[in-house]
Amino acid sequence: MVEFEVKDKMAFPDSYEFDSIINDITNHPKFSLLKEELHHGISRYEHSLRVAHMTYRLSNKFHLDYERATRAALLHDFYLNSETEQYSSSKTLVQHPLIALKNAKEHFDLDMKQENMIESHMFPLSKKVPKHIESWVISFADKFVAIHEMARYKASLMMGIYIIFLFNMITIQK
Repeated sequence: MVEFEVKDKMAFPDSYEFDSIINDITNHPKFSLLKEELHHGISRYEHSLRVAHMTYRLSNKFHLDYERATRAALLHDFYLNSETEQYSSSKTLVQHPLIALKNAKEHFDLDMKQENMIESHMFPLSKKVPKHIESWVISFADKFVAIHEMARYKASLMMGIYIIFLFNMITIQK
């Protein structure tokens, strides 16, 4: 798999068209707050860009509605942690697509197809069935990217915490 370094904007080979599709979203003040939200060991902003880019590439390759799918993919996790404080982590898995959809509708124009793309991205956990092939693409891209991120970033973060814990336990025992 090709690795891309993510900064404020994505440095992808096809970035001009990709950036033109998502530019208004990535420059939005509330969406920019996702840069401070931890998600899978990286920021939710970076995670959303990765999912949007994979969606862009797949839906473009298969001649799907790649512009609307890319925008919906970018908005699939458009929520702040403070908006899910009332939920447990397992409940957040189910509820966050609805919160993301509410935020997306409040700040951007969406059609019914894009709404389904956002609200069904956690299928089968959320029980909202993807109705469009682009919805399935986003759901797949999100899961693929999340697995990669958790293996690469979160696992190493957790390992570091365990090593520090063990080091502290050993030094306390002396």
